[in-house]
Amino acid sequence: MSEQPVRTADRLRHEIDSGSGSDKIAFPDPAASPLGTDDEAAGQPPGPEQVALAAQHELTRPAGAVPGAAEERSRGMSEQPKDQVRWIAIALVVVLLAAGLGFAVL
Repeated sequence: MSEQPVRTADRLRHEIDSGSGSDKIAFPDPAASPLGTDDEAAGQPPGPEQVALAAQHELTRPAGAVPGAAEERSRGMSEQPKDQVRWIAIALVVVLLAAGLGFAVL
């Protein structure tokens, strides 16, 4: 979280998009209506207390969360195709060996 307290919905969105949130990388989210726009259009912009509560929820790590865990999850996902290829190769070798043994018996 930045050094300045978050007082507006626009600032909170900036903090989230810059990666200050616990579950997001630094990249802007495309939004049809930016955070707080609906409230403002309804004539009820969020007050400082509401924004502070949302900031506390969005910008703090959950209990037990490990810093960098999101990066670990994304790194683990990139290894998943390698595991699938490995298991397919093993299954192919087993099938070929079984077929070879079957022909040897005949």
